[in-house]
Amino acid sequence: MEYIITFLDKNGLVFAFLVTGLIMYFSEGISKTLTRGKIPGSAISIFMGLVLAYFAGLETLGKKGIADIPGFSGFDLLGGPMFRDFAIVSTAMGASFAIIKKTGLIGVLSLFLGVIISFAAGVIIAYAMGITDAESLTTIGAGACTFVVGPVTGTALGASSDIIAISIAAGVVKSILVTIGTPLIAPYIGLKTPQSAMIFGGLMGTTSGTAAGLAATDPKLVPYGAMTATFYTGLGCLMCPSVLYFAMRIILN
Repeated sequence: MEYIITFLDKNGLVFAFLVTGLIMYFSEGISKTLTRGKIPGSAISIFMGLVLAYFAGLETLGKKGIADIPGFSGFDLLGGPMFRDFAIVSTAMGASFAIIKKTGLIGVLSLFLGVIISFAAGVIIAYAMGITDAESLTTIGAGACTFVVGPVTGTALGASSDIIAISIAAGVVKSILVTIGTPLIAPYIGLKTPQSAMIFGGLMGTTSGTAAGLAATDPKLVPYGAMTATFYTGLGCLMCPSVLYFAMRIILN
């Protein structure tokens, strides 16, 4: 047994890719057979990953989820910031710069509106639940933007691990809602052109939710929506720990 664990740790990244691939394979199967594609496999994969990380944390009392279990150390690298940023940047593949320029000012405006509206919604819900300090409210508000912005903001502000976990959960819930809701509302909001997809991505923000939702609507729209959603994540990482945090300090004082 010790030999197997040592072997898996030495090839940790490869094993992590294998486990992730199996989770995605079974998630796609669940999506097709149990939900008839209404809940995308990516959303099910995210949920299964969170469940595994939760129980791994209970078992090991560690801070890295499943990566704390012997043999699964490769998830520390696979789930780290390097692969996260690589995945975010890769969503822009296939987008036409000429079409991006046509979106113009309204695309930029959608980014700022999307970040501020999501942040405000997260703060209001957190405040209604009894959370009153600026650092925690800002972290949860950032999590409502995306599950990437939440931990980035919480780490910068020194928020507790519990608050950061809540911010991630808020972002995941938003991602799932966007994933499921996008194909349902697309016919009613005119979501059928690259420009409209870019504005939609700027308002929704969550790259995974936007990409999965647009894939279920029209795969050709995915690069455009995912690109502005990626910009949204970057803008959220800039605004939440700085401008919006200072705004929260002023409001609460």
